Amino acid sequence: MDLFNKLPDPVVSHILSFLPTTKEAASTSVLAKRWRNLFAFVPNLNLDGDSKTFMDFVDRVLALQGDIPIKEFSLNAKTGVDPDRVDRWICNVLRRGVTHLDLFVEFDEEFSLPYEISVSKTLVELKTGYGVDLYAWDDDMFLPNLKNLILVSVEFGRGQFQTLLPACPVLEGLMLLNMKWRDRNEILSSPSLKKLKISVAEGCIGTFSFDTPNLDFLDYDDFVAEDYPLVNMPNIVEAGINLELTPFRVRGARDNLVKLIHGIRNVKILYLTPVTFEILSLCCETMPVFENLTTLSIKSVMIQGWQAMPVLLRSCPRLESLYIGELLHSITDACGDVCVCLSKWNKGLSLMSCYVKKMRILGFRGTIREVHMIKHFLDHLPSLKEMEIVVEENEDTMFDIPKWLDIVGETLMHFNETSSCNVIFWMHAFLYRRLTRKWSPQV
Repeated sequence: MDLFNKLPDPVVSHILSFLPTTKEAASTSVLAKRWRNLFAFVPNLNLDGDSKTFMDFVDRVLALQGDIPIKEFSLNAKTGVDPDRVDRWICNVLRRGVTHLDLFVEFDEEFSLPYEISVSKTLVELKTGYGVDLYAWDDDMFLPNLKNLILVSVEFGRGQFQTLLPACPVLEGLMLLNMKWRDRNEILSSPSLKKLKISVAEGCIGTFSFDTPNLDFLDYDDFVAEDYPLVNMPNIVEAGINLELTPFRVRGARDNLVKLIHGIRNVKILYLTPVTFEILSLCCETMPVFENLTTLSIKSVMIQGWQAMPVLLRSCPRLESLYIGELLHSITDACGDVCVCLSKWNKGLSLMSCYVKKMRILGFRGTIREVHMIKHFLDHLPSLKEMEIVVEENEDTMFDIPKWLDIVGETLMHFNETSSCNVIFWMHAFLYRRLTRKWSPQV
């Protein structure tokens, strides 16, 4: 403790800034009288509460700080906190040049973010959500230094979203979570944007356009829009697509989906969810060539088919890594020559033109059908060098049958010895212990 007492005040404040919350930093004041108010001078404030005591504590901290600059201000306020005080706290740190603002508010009624946020010249990052709206922001919003924006369940007024992005000229990262689109035709346009994540609570009312020429990462979770008039992503590197289709949009879904898929055709790494993978079957006749795609990850489930798999693999001439979450799927004639669902004279033809070097199979349940499919891939993928098979952890598997793990393990070991591919079969240690204990004879 004597060593700490010899440290200058700025050094002590810097050390206190590494504590998770401002309340924890304040608790150090019991260590020495000299430390009583030092906690208030940390450059980052992290505040979380819902009582009058909490409000008084925040008022005291801000009063002690006076006009000194502040870097980060994080506030999680719940019902019981006076909204007017929250307004004053936010305006206080904005006047002092805050660069990172993290605001999550859960009141009984919607809380309108102060207008002053929308014209901040110092904000670099803004995270906000839960019971928050932007109704107080006018058309003159301008955030010249904002690089990262995260909005969670934030309410927009009509036309506000179209005004927001042009007001952020250097925006690089945008996350819109639990989004509710308000306008008939949404346009997401930003020449500076590099990373984009969208997840929605309600699908787009009409059309949706992407005009993001420098975007390199996309995580898109939405319902298929009425149309995609513009999908401008020439520099896309990595994309995860999770789409769902509403019944009233089935008729025009193929043409609309084709526009979206063509817009991301330059992608190098692509993740597809089960529903998206099945919806892609609508695009089999117009599937673009993914010239740059080297890694493809597909999550599959038993109730959905592989209709899109043959054409998708043929459309990826540079594919090197293929990850499949579960081999079991709905048996249909449209699976083509990729799997062993049905006997076909041209079985494996699409695989023979695919130059995948590494394959990873997740959710392996140990069924005979899966083992046959593994053998099928080993026989027909000419460039395959490594296949990793990971046992399902959470759902029922065949491995609950005594000795079945040994039988499957020996079969896969035989595949490894008789092919040029390195076959790796593994399960998590806790699962292995559970299964082996279950089979062990009871003394």
